[in-house]
Amino acid sequence: MTPALSHTGRLLVATPLLTDPNFARSVVLILDHDAQGALGVVLNRPTPIEVGSVLDGWADLTGRPAVVFQGGPVALDSALAVAVVPGEPGQAEPLGWRRVHGAIGLVDLEAPPEVLAGELGGLRVFAGYSGWSPGQLENEVAEGAWHLVDAEPGDISCPEPERLWRSVLRRQRGPLAILATYPDDPTLN
Repeated sequence: MTPALSHTGRLLVATPLLTDPNFARSVVLILDHDAQGALGVVLNRPTPIEVGSVLDGWADLTGRPAVVFQGGPVALDSALAVAVVPGEPGQAEPLGWRRVHGAIGLVDLEAPPEVLAGELGGLRVFAGYSGWSPGQLENEVAEGAWHLVDAEPGDISCPEPERLWRSVLRRQRGPLAILATYPDDPTLN
């Protein structure tokens, strides 16, 4: 099944119906979406692990909080980094950074951090990622587990990740904005 439209660069916002502990109230940046499936990282799951304790030289380039984020339940022993580089597609891209969508791209953590120091904005480091097999993401969206919305570069480095879910919903139009007020536990109302 070939996706009619690639959602690369967009956000998946968990609906209140999604109760899987890996994704409840999560905001996922889709880094790749094609006929082979989808891959993304959860933007609002900080861990207590400081970037500097696991990756030499990268902590100074990391947005606040300067911790590793849990990108998802897959391959938690691997690191992935995402950052914003201003400029239009077609301009020369910095060595060690590959554009994913708009100003958002992947950072090669094997590159020397000093090469990218003046180029990157909003660097985030993720342990693991989220993945979907062919057609799985489309099915989950159709079943009402996720809302697909446009990403903004600032979503990558939101300084208060615990507020990102509500913030992304609040900026949507219509009924999605109302979901931002959905209580953490509706049974207490």
